[in-house]
Amino acid sequence: MRILTLTGAVAIALAAAVHAPAAFAQRPVDAARGVPFGTRGDVRAFAAEVAADTGLDRARVERWLAAARHVPRITELMSKPLVEPPAWFEYAPPFLSAERIAGGVAWWRENEDALARAEARWGVPPEIVVAIVGVETYYGRLTGSFRVIDALATLAFDYPRRATFFRGELKEYLVLSREQGFSPLVPKGSFAGAMGVPQFMPGSFRRYAVDFDGDARVDLWGSGADVVGSVANYLARHDWTPGGPTIVPAAIAEASRATVLRRLDGGISERRPLEAWASDGVSPALAMEPVDEPVGLLMLEESGEDASYWIACPNFFVITRYNRSRLYASAVVQLAEAIRAARNSGSEP
Repeated sequence: MRILTLTGAVAIALAAAVHAPAAFAQRPVDAARGVPFGTRGDVRAFAAEVAADTGLDRARVERWLAAARHVPRITELMSKPLVEPPAWFEYAPPFLSAERIAGGVAWWRENEDALARAEARWGVPPEIVVAIVGVETYYGRLTGSFRVIDALATLAFDYPRRATFFRGELKEYLVLSREQGFSPLVPKGSFAGAMGVPQFMPGSFRRYAVDFDGDARVDLWGSGADVVGSVANYLARHDWTPGGPTIVPAAIAEASRATVLRRLDGGISERRPLEAWASDGVSPALAMEPVDEPVGLLMLEESGEDASYWIACPNFFVITRYNRSRLYASAVVQLAEAIRAARNSGSEP
């Protein structure tokens, strides 16, 4: 979780607008000269800080950081120039393919009990959880090939633009390894340090991941139940409304169309009460339950000339807490609907 389309925690990591102290400004040069992390003063100071803040043994933290490697490819990927976001009709096809839908039906069957328990506990529909896993990592097929400690150390010490954020995530990761009883030198993930089938950053792992299979540990790589529970808990903790809609087709009065469309910024508007939209000539094209919270207007480019318009309800914006992109959230919603339809019909693509 592809056309420079960053999913879940990776996108969150890239979006964290933080800046490193000036002392870090020359570190990429040091790294290019092959200075090992274990010999660097800034890394040793960080190890001392982690030990003081968390109770981890300082010598052990130093050994772990000394074993981390600077990976130039990671900073290259993080520094890659941002391009114009794709249009919906360019973005959506890989996520809505017959293979991805069939994979979702199969993953639902494999984790049916956990998905039912999660819905009962948190009110998150099974198809939404399945679709997030499908968009993030193709149901666990694409979880990343970089050692997490290499990714986080490279970005914490040799990527000044996001150093503060990634130093925090590196600290979270080391604490997480103690809590979950694994060596921090082993797990692999994305180039930004996102982990497992749902691609949680270490801080999100510690805050939102849950043991849902009852084995007293959280395994986001191998336990489907833990993945299901963790994704559902994440959405619930970000205010998912059980039974609430995500998007509903919008009808726009022709007389106010130009004015309404000027409210769109990058394909989505600010959120306003449904009554305010109604006064501007925007209404649901289908019957929908009353929504007390503000809603947005969403545009999806269906071709180079045509677009569809949708009322984006609060649950849609909860999905954007996983990834801020309107395209990502729309892919999750539409993949979820396709998976449920295929499962109910018994005729997967």
